[in-house]
Amino acid sequence: MGQKLAGGSSPLDRLSGLVKWYRFEKLLNPLRDGGPGRAAWPPLLLFKALLLQSLYGLSDRELEEALGDRLSFRRFVGLGLEESIPDHTVLSRFRNLLGGEGLMEKLFGELDRQLEKAGVILKRGTMLDATLIDAVSAPPTAERPSKDADARGVRRGKGDFTFGYKAHVGVDEGSGLIRTVITTPANVNDTLMADELVRGDEKAVWADAAYDTHARRARLKAEGRKPRIARRPNKHHPELPPRLKRYNRLIARRRAAVETTFATLKNRMKLTTIRYVGLVKAAAQVTMAAIAFNMRRWAAITG
Repeated sequence: MGQKLAGGSSPLDRLSGLVKWYRFEKLLNPLRDGGPGRAAWPPLLLFKALLLQSLYGLSDRELEEALGDRLSFRRFVGLGLEESIPDHTVLSRFRNLLGGEGLMEKLFGELDRQLEKAGVILKRGTMLDATLIDAVSAPPTAERPSKDADARGVRRGKGDFTFGYKAHVGVDEGSGLIRTVITTPANVNDTLMADELVRGDEKAVWADAAYDTHARRARLKAEGRKPRIARRPNKHHPELPPRLKRYNRLIARRRAAVETTFATLKNRMKLTTIRYVGLVKAAAQVTMAAIAFNMRRWAAITG
């Protein structure tokens, strides 16, 4: 089980060799919790299991089943053929511990340090964007409240209504790696999170017109970063001049790469629904997905 399969290296095998897992283990070791009457599972094993869950878009029960019958999953987390597997309640409890102890951000930061040391973060620019994610709970009605008190509804255009959360991300231009991620209720305006998504070491900030403010452009210039933010009309200038329209088209072409990030998260990793109730658990799911995405991207860049 400890050896690679004959005939080549799988993506999970490549990932196992890239990441310095002992650094994550140092952060995770205080979380040993086996539950009443049970021996504690190694926290690193459970963390790797949650990474698999995010990579393949699995529920807790589906993850438990996959750990039971997929050799690549067992090898990745470090389970032998005859060893028992953590059940879905153990996995759920461990995820809640990560979110409750505020460790998700530290784990994300640790991976970012490893990516930077490996030289795969380019820092040419940060592309800002946000995407809506449905809550698992139904929205409130006149007769009953929603089971998820933190989720909110937002309407975009005719018939386009989302009840849930919003993932705000800052993506490294060129590498496509996620450098910052913030989860909020769905009704939080994109521009409110923008300044927190900027890392400070990039040469430019790319964003669509939803992020355009005079103060933000001036501040980025003063800090030595190029504000590549699409312009939007206002009450004094309801129609953009042709020069700014061309500028916006150029911005749109350059920042279109961020859509690949969302396509991977939603289509390949199935981050289309927040599976758990409450903002803390929603943020934990989104941040774990960002960690898994960056590991996948790292393996692809170096593969």
